[in-house]
Amino acid sequence: MSRVVVIGATGHVGTYLVPRLVRAGHEVLAISRSEREPYHPAPEWRAVERILIDRDAEERDGAFGERIAALGADAVVDMICFTAESAQQLVDALRPSRPLLVHCGTIWVHGPVARVPITEDEPRTAFGEYGTGKAAIEALLHRETIGGGVPSVVLHPGHISGPGWAVITPAGNLDPDTWRRLATGEPLALPDLGLGVLHHVHADDVAQAFELALTRPAAIGSSFHVVAEQAMTLRGLATGAAAWFGREPELDFVDWPEFERRAGADHAHVTREHVSRSIAASIERARAVLGYAPRFTALDAMHEALRWLVANGEADVGGRQF
Repeated sequence: MSRVVVIGATGHVGTYLVPRLVRAGHEVLAISRSEREPYHPAPEWRAVERILIDRDAEERDGAFGERIAALGADAVVDMICFTAESAQQLVDALRPSRPLLVHCGTIWVHGPVARVPITEDEPRTAFGEYGTGKAAIEALLHRETIGGGVPSVVLHPGHISGPGWAVITPAGNLDPDTWRRLATGEPLALPDLGLGVLHHVHADDVAQAFELALTRPAAIGSSFHVVAEQAMTLRGLATGAAAWFGREPELDFVDWPEFERRAGADHAHVTREHVSRSIAASIERARAVLGYAPRFTALDAMHEALRWLVANGEADVGGRQF
Protein backbone atom coordinates (compact mmCIF):
# COMPACT_ATOMS: atom_id res chain seq x y z
CA MET A 1 0.00 0.00 0.00
CA SER A 2 1.27 3.50 -0.80
CA ARG A 3 0.31 6.91 0.52
CA VAL A 4 -1.14 8.99 -2.33
CA VAL A 5 -1.99 12.69 -2.28
CA VAL A 6 -4.52 13.76 -4.92
CA ILE A 7 -4.60 17.52 -5.59
CA GLY A 8 -7.97 18.51 -7.05
CA ALA A 9 -9.55 15.34 -5.72
CA THR A 10 -13.21 16.26 -6.16
CA GLY A 11 -12.93 17.38 -9.79
CA HIS A 12 -13.92 15.51 -12.93
CA VAL A 13 -11.19 12.88 -12.82
CA GLY A 14 -10.60 12.83 -9.07
CA THR A 15 -14.25 11.88 -8.57
CA TYR A 16 -13.44 8.53 -10.19
CA LEU A 17 -9.76 8.24 -9.29
CA VAL A 18 -10.04 8.47 -5.51
CA PRO A 19 -12.43 5.48 -5.16
CA ARG A 20 -10.21 3.50 -7.55
CA LEU A 21 -7.17 4.16 -5.38
CA VAL A 22 -9.00 3.16 -2.20
CA ARG A 23 -10.16 -0.09 -3.81
CA ALA A 24 -6.57 -0.78 -4.86
CA GLY A 25 -5.46 -0.51 -1.22
CA HIS A 26 -3.80 2.90 -1.25
CA GLU A 27 -4.00 5.38 1.62
CA VAL A 28 -5.51 8.47 0.01
CA LEU A 29 -5.31 12.11 1.07
CA ALA A 30 -7.75 14.17 -0.98
CA ILE A 31 -6.86 17.84 -1.43
CA SER A 32 -9.54 20.28 -2.54
CA ARG A 33 -10.23 23.99 -2.25
CA SER A 34 -13.70 23.59 -0.80
CA GLU A 35 -15.98 21.01 0.77
CA ARG A 36 -17.72 20.32 -2.56
CA GLU A 37 -18.73 16.71 -2.88
CA PRO A 38 -17.43 14.61 -5.79
CA TYR A 39 -19.58 14.46 -8.92
CA HIS A 40 -20.16 10.74 -8.49
CA PRO A 41 -20.79 9.45 -4.93
CA ALA A 42 -18.99 6.31 -3.81
CA PRO A 43 -18.68 4.60 -0.41
CA GLU A 44 -14.88 4.56 -0.72
CA TRP A 45 -14.78 8.28 0.10
CA ARG A 46 -15.45 7.36 3.75
CA ALA A 47 -11.95 5.90 3.91
CA VAL A 48 -10.31 9.06 2.56
CA GLU A 49 -8.70 11.88 4.53
CA ARG A 50 -10.10 15.16 3.18
CA ILE A 51 -7.86 18.23 3.44
CA LEU A 52 -8.96 21.74 2.42
CA ILE A 53 -6.23 23.85 0.83
CA ASP A 54 -6.69 26.93 -1.33
CA ARG A 55 -3.86 26.40 -3.80
CA ASP A 56 -3.91 29.90 -5.26
CA ALA A 57 -3.72 31.57 -1.87
CA GLU A 58 -1.02 29.22 -0.56
CA GLU A 59 1.07 29.65 -3.71
CA ARG A 60 0.94 33.41 -3.35
CA ASP A 61 2.43 32.94 0.11
CA GLY A 62 4.99 30.43 -1.20
CA ALA A 63 3.60 27.76 1.10
CA PHE A 64 1.68 25.36 -1.13
CA GLY A 65 4.56 23.08 -2.09
CA GLU A 66 5.70 22.75 1.51
CA ARG A 67 2.15 21.92 2.64
CA ILE A 68 2.03 19.05 0.15
CA ALA A 69 5.56 17.85 0.92
CA ALA A 70 4.76 17.75 4.65
CA LEU A 71 2.09 15.12 3.99
CA GLY A 72 4.83 12.55 3.36
CA ALA A 73 3.31 10.95 0.26
CA ASP A 74 4.80 8.17 -1.81
CA ALA A 75 3.02 9.67 -4.82
CA VAL A 76 1.39 13.00 -5.63
CA VAL A 77 -1.30 13.27 -8.33
CA ASP A 78 -1.68 16.87 -9.50
CA MET A 79 -4.91 17.49 -11.40
CA ILE A 80 -4.98 21.30 -11.23
CA CYS A 81 -1.58 22.74 -12.17
CA PHE A 82 -1.71 25.21 -15.08
CA THR A 83 1.55 27.19 -15.08
CA ALA A 84 5.23 26.34 -14.98
CA GLU A 85 5.62 28.62 -11.94
CA SER A 86 3.04 26.59 -10.05
CA ALA A 87 4.72 23.33 -11.03
CA GLN A 88 8.14 24.63 -10.05
CA GLN A 89 7.01 25.52 -6.53
CA LEU A 90 5.65 22.01 -6.03
CA VAL A 91 8.70 20.29 -7.52
CA ASP A 92 11.13 22.33 -5.42
CA ALA A 93 9.30 21.31 -2.25
CA LEU A 94 9.07 17.63 -3.23
CA ARG A 95 12.71 17.27 -4.34
CA PRO A 96 14.15 16.24 -0.94
CA SER A 97 11.74 13.28 -0.59
CA ARG A 98 11.24 12.58 -4.33
CA PRO A 99 7.75 11.05 -4.40
CA LEU A 100 6.36 10.11 -7.80
CA LEU A 101 4.56 13.10 -9.33
CA VAL A 102 1.79 12.34 -11.82
CA HIS A 103 0.63 15.45 -13.66
CA CYS A 104 -2.56 16.06 -15.64
CA GLY A 105 -1.69 17.69 -18.95
CA THR A 106 -3.84 17.99 -22.08
CA ILE A 107 -3.82 16.95 -25.73
CA TRP A 108 -3.80 20.72 -26.40
CA VAL A 109 -0.01 20.62 -25.99
CA HIS A 110 -0.43 19.85 -29.70
CA GLY A 111 -1.57 22.47 -32.16
CA PRO A 112 -2.51 21.81 -35.80
CA VAL A 113 -0.83 18.54 -36.76
CA ALA A 114 0.87 17.14 -39.84
CA ARG A 115 0.30 13.42 -39.12
CA VAL A 116 -2.61 11.58 -37.53
CA PRO A 117 -3.06 9.99 -35.17
CA ILE A 118 -0.51 12.19 -33.45
CA THR A 119 1.98 10.54 -31.10
CA GLU A 120 3.58 11.86 -27.95
CA ASP A 121 6.91 12.24 -29.77
CA GLU A 122 5.72 14.99 -32.13
CA PRO A 123 7.22 18.46 -31.53
CA ARG A 124 4.96 20.59 -29.35
CA THR A 125 3.04 23.19 -31.33
CA ALA A 126 0.70 24.46 -28.62
CA PHE A 127 -0.95 27.84 -28.92
CA GLY A 128 -3.16 29.72 -26.48
CA GLU A 129 -2.57 30.18 -22.77
CA TYR A 130 -3.90 26.79 -21.66
CA GLY A 131 -1.98 24.63 -24.12
CA THR A 132 1.28 26.57 -23.90
CA GLY A 133 1.12 26.51 -20.10
CA LYS A 134 0.68 22.75 -20.06
CA ALA A 135 3.48 22.27 -22.60
CA ALA A 136 5.82 24.34 -20.41
CA ILE A 137 4.92 22.22 -17.37
CA GLU A 138 5.55 19.03 -19.33
CA ALA A 139 9.00 20.22 -20.39
CA LEU A 140 9.84 21.29 -16.83
CA LEU A 141 8.82 17.94 -15.35
CA HIS A 142 10.75 15.94 -17.92
CA ARG A 143 13.87 18.04 -17.29
CA GLU A 144 13.44 17.46 -13.57
CA THR A 145 13.17 13.70 -14.01
CA ILE A 146 16.12 13.47 -16.40
CA GLY A 147 18.20 15.53 -13.96
CA GLY A 148 17.64 13.03 -11.16
CA GLY A 149 15.11 15.12 -9.25
CA VAL A 150 11.43 14.39 -8.70
CA PRO A 151 10.32 11.47 -10.92
CA SER A 152 7.25 12.32 -12.95
CA VAL A 153 4.68 10.99 -15.41
CA VAL A 154 2.56 13.31 -17.58
CA LEU A 155 -0.87 12.21 -18.79
CA HIS A 156 -2.59 14.16 -21.58
CA PRO A 157 -6.40 13.69 -21.56
CA GLY A 158 -8.70 14.73 -24.36
CA HIS A 159 -12.12 16.35 -23.85
CA ILE A 160 -13.04 14.91 -20.45
CA SER A 161 -16.68 13.81 -20.40
CA GLY A 162 -19.09 12.13 -18.04
CA PRO A 163 -22.09 12.71 -15.79
CA GLY A 164 -22.10 15.84 -13.67
CA TRP A 165 -20.92 18.59 -15.99
CA ALA A 166 -21.38 20.00 -19.48
CA VAL A 167 -19.75 18.10 -22.34
CA ILE A 168 -18.32 19.37 -25.62
CA THR A 169 -21.17 18.83 -28.09
CA PRO A 170 -21.09 17.60 -31.70
CA ALA A 171 -20.94 21.29 -32.66
CA GLY A 172 -17.60 21.59 -30.86
CA ASN A 173 -18.89 23.88 -28.10
CA LEU A 174 -21.07 23.89 -24.98
CA ASP A 175 -24.29 25.18 -26.57
CA PRO A 176 -27.10 23.06 -25.03
CA ASP A 177 -29.37 23.87 -27.98
CA THR A 178 -27.24 21.47 -30.02
CA TRP A 179 -28.90 18.57 -28.22
CA ARG A 180 -32.42 19.85 -28.88
CA ARG A 181 -31.72 20.24 -32.58
CA LEU A 182 -30.32 16.73 -32.90
CA ALA A 183 -33.20 15.26 -30.88
CA THR A 184 -36.00 17.03 -32.75
CA GLY A 185 -34.59 17.04 -36.27
CA GLU A 186 -34.06 20.80 -36.54
CA PRO A 187 -31.10 21.88 -38.69
CA LEU A 188 -27.73 22.03 -36.96
CA ALA A 189 -25.10 24.29 -38.50
CA LEU A 190 -21.53 22.98 -38.66
CA PRO A 191 -18.44 24.71 -40.07
CA ASP A 192 -15.76 23.22 -42.32
CA LEU A 193 -18.11 20.56 -43.74
CA GLY A 194 -18.36 19.06 -40.25
CA LEU A 195 -14.89 17.54 -40.65
CA GLY A 196 -13.35 19.12 -37.55
CA VAL A 197 -12.12 16.44 -35.12
CA LEU A 198 -12.78 16.01 -31.40
CA HIS A 199 -11.22 13.41 -29.13
CA HIS A 200 -13.38 12.81 -26.08
CA VAL A 201 -12.59 10.57 -23.13
CA HIS A 202 -14.68 9.45 -20.18
CA ALA A 203 -13.43 10.73 -16.82
CA ASP A 204 -13.26 7.18 -15.46
CA ASP A 205 -10.96 6.14 -18.30
CA VAL A 206 -8.69 9.05 -17.41
CA ALA A 207 -8.81 7.88 -13.79
CA GLN A 208 -7.86 4.40 -14.96
CA ALA A 209 -4.72 5.79 -16.60
CA PHE A 210 -3.72 7.73 -13.48
CA GLU A 211 -4.16 4.64 -11.33
CA LEU A 212 -2.01 2.60 -13.72
CA ALA A 213 0.70 5.26 -13.84
CA LEU A 214 1.28 4.88 -10.10
CA THR A 215 2.41 1.28 -10.52
CA ARG A 216 4.35 1.36 -13.81
CA PRO A 217 8.00 2.35 -13.21
CA ALA A 218 8.62 2.19 -16.96
CA ALA A 219 6.28 5.18 -17.34
CA ILE A 220 8.53 7.55 -15.40
CA GLY A 221 9.88 10.34 -17.55
CA SER A 222 7.29 9.88 -20.30
CA SER A 223 4.06 11.48 -21.50
CA PHE A 224 0.93 9.58 -22.51
CA HIS A 225 -2.23 10.46 -24.41
CA VAL A 226 -5.37 9.41 -22.54
CA VAL A 227 -8.35 9.47 -24.88
CA ALA A 228 -11.05 7.20 -26.29
CA GLU A 229 -10.04 4.54 -28.79
CA GLN A 230 -10.97 6.76 -31.74
CA ALA A 231 -11.43 10.46 -32.36
CA MET A 232 -14.56 11.53 -34.25
CA THR A 233 -15.55 14.28 -36.63
CA LEU A 234 -18.29 16.76 -35.76
CA ARG A 235 -20.57 15.20 -38.39
CA GLY A 236 -19.81 11.72 -37.03
CA LEU A 237 -20.68 12.76 -33.50
CA ALA A 238 -23.84 14.49 -34.70
CA THR A 239 -24.92 11.39 -36.61
CA GLY A 240 -24.27 9.18 -33.60
CA ALA A 241 -26.13 11.48 -31.22
CA ALA A 242 -29.13 11.86 -33.52
CA ALA A 243 -29.35 8.08 -33.75
CA TRP A 244 -30.04 7.96 -30.01
CA PHE A 245 -33.36 9.59 -30.90
CA GLY A 246 -34.00 7.40 -33.94
CA ARG A 247 -33.06 10.14 -36.40
CA GLU A 248 -30.62 11.14 -39.07
CA PRO A 249 -29.27 14.62 -38.29
CA GLU A 250 -30.27 17.64 -40.37
CA LEU A 251 -26.85 19.18 -40.93
CA ASP A 252 -26.20 22.54 -42.57
CA PHE A 253 -22.57 22.90 -43.62
CA VAL A 254 -21.88 26.63 -43.54
CA ASP A 255 -18.93 28.99 -43.68
CA TRP A 256 -17.55 30.55 -40.50
CA PRO A 257 -19.38 33.90 -40.71
CA GLU A 258 -22.69 32.09 -41.08
CA PHE A 259 -21.81 29.67 -38.29
CA GLU A 260 -21.03 32.57 -35.97
CA ARG A 261 -24.31 34.25 -36.90
CA ARG A 262 -26.28 31.12 -36.01
CA ALA A 263 -24.31 29.87 -33.00
CA GLY A 264 -23.42 33.27 -31.53
CA ALA A 265 -19.94 34.70 -31.15
CA ASP A 266 -19.10 32.94 -27.87
CA HIS A 267 -20.09 29.44 -28.96
CA ALA A 268 -18.47 29.95 -32.37
CA HIS A 269 -15.21 30.95 -30.66
CA VAL A 270 -15.19 27.73 -28.64
CA THR A 271 -15.89 25.67 -31.76
CA ARG A 272 -13.03 27.37 -33.60
CA GLU A 273 -10.69 26.67 -30.67
CA HIS A 274 -11.48 22.95 -31.01
CA VAL A 275 -11.58 22.45 -34.77
CA SER A 276 -8.52 24.60 -35.41
CA ARG A 277 -6.62 21.91 -33.51
CA SER A 278 -8.63 18.84 -34.63
CA ILE A 279 -6.40 16.52 -32.62
CA ALA A 280 -6.68 12.76 -33.10
CA ALA A 281 -4.29 11.30 -30.53
CA SER A 282 -2.70 7.87 -30.53
CA ILE A 283 -3.02 5.73 -27.38
CA GLU A 284 -0.49 3.10 -28.46
CA ARG A 285 2.13 4.20 -25.92
CA ALA A 286 -0.42 4.27 -23.09
CA ARG A 287 -1.66 0.85 -24.14
CA ALA A 288 1.84 -0.65 -24.29
CA VAL A 289 3.43 0.93 -21.21
CA LEU A 290 0.52 1.57 -18.85
CA GLY A 291 -1.82 -1.20 -19.96
CA TYR A 292 -4.45 1.47 -20.64
CA ALA A 293 -7.68 0.10 -22.10
CA PRO A 294 -10.48 2.67 -22.39
CA ARG A 295 -13.91 1.23 -21.65
CA PHE A 296 -15.88 4.07 -23.24
CA THR A 297 -16.04 5.19 -26.85
CA ALA A 298 -16.37 8.91 -27.52
CA LEU A 299 -20.09 8.44 -28.13
CA ASP A 300 -20.49 6.35 -24.96
CA ALA A 301 -18.91 9.11 -22.88
CA MET A 302 -21.10 11.74 -24.54
CA HIS A 303 -24.23 9.65 -23.99
CA GLU A 304 -23.56 9.34 -20.25
CA ALA A 305 -23.02 13.07 -20.02
CA LEU A 306 -26.23 13.90 -21.88
CA ARG A 307 -28.32 11.51 -19.78
CA TRP A 308 -27.18 13.39 -16.67
CA LEU A 309 -27.76 16.80 -18.26
CA VAL A 310 -31.32 15.88 -19.26
CA ALA A 311 -32.10 14.31 -15.88
CA ASN A 312 -30.91 17.45 -14.12
CA GLY A 313 -32.69 19.94 -16.36
CA GLU A 314 -29.52 21.24 -17.99
CA ALA A 315 -30.32 20.05 -21.52
CA ASP A 316 -33.58 20.08 -23.47
CA VAL A 317 -34.21 17.23 -25.91
CA GLY A 318 -37.83 18.17 -26.59
CA GLY A 319 -39.13 15.42 -24.38
CA ARG A 320 -37.68 12.73 -26.66
CA GLN A 321 -36.60 9.43 -25.17
CA PHE A 322 -33.09 8.16 -25.84
